[in-house]
Amino acid sequence: MITTDQTQHLLGSGGNVIDNDGNKIGSIGQVYLDDQTNEPAWVTTKTGLFGGGESFVPLDQAQVEGDDLRVPFDKDKVKDAPRIADADSHLSKDEEATLYEYYGMSSSYGAADRDRDTDVSSTHGAGHDTSGPDTDSAMTRSEEQLNVGTETREAGRARLRKYIVTENVTTTVPVSREEVRLEREPITDGNVGDATSGADLTTEEHEVVLNEERVVVDKETVPVERVRVDKETITDEQQVSEEVRKEQIELDEGSDTAVRDTDQRH
Repeated sequence: MITTDQTQHLLGSGGNVIDNDGNKIGSIGQVYLDDQTNEPAWVTTKTGLFGGGESFVPLDQAQVEGDDLRVPFDKDKVKDAPRIADADSHLSKDEEATLYEYYGMSSSYGAADRDRDTDVSSTHGAGHDTSGPDTDSAMTRSEEQLNVGTETREAGRARLRKYIVTENVTTTVPVSREEVRLEREPITDGNVGDATSGADLTTEEHEVVLNEERVVVDKETVPVERVRVDKETITDEQQVSEEVRKEQIELDEGSDTAVRDTDQRH
């Protein structure tokens, strides 16, 4: 038997109703309590195209599996169950008997249910606390709040790497060289002594050394600049969008009852 604590967990978990083969039938909708025993008796699940319909399933042999509820019927059986109109809070004795008969449980449950003088009510209606014994007439409404912060994590690394490249450097360097040039001068009174100082006729050679400049290349390594890695912090704005859930509480009364909502929050 499903307990009220289990139904409270299922209603808040957003779980699904699954069939006897583990196939999803639909999301868990409402849980209906027996007004006489205050025990869960029925659960509704969204079925049909895009979840447009709602089917009732008995909880007598259902089992809780994590956030899901497994029922002992196949998916098509549940989808084809009789539709109950205007059952937002209660199932009448006749409606409950019709459902028990459809699920083949009329012999075990239907006759006893038809003899009861009470209806089956939804956990969304007034009258009982699903989490345990009745306390007072107040109900606590809770909601999720979005807490957004930041954390620092490593996004990447940067390093300096030095490598060698080769390039051609072309420059122009002036170089000089000596060349032989013959100069002839006539015999004069001023140089006749030098001209006649030797033998009259001789065979001889006179050698002159010629010089030239040669390009000499030398290389040296010199520092030209310093390169370092530095960090700076840049702040951007990032928009965060997340869904939060909150509970709503409404009063379900007859159409002739005047309801006034007094908000005492300051």
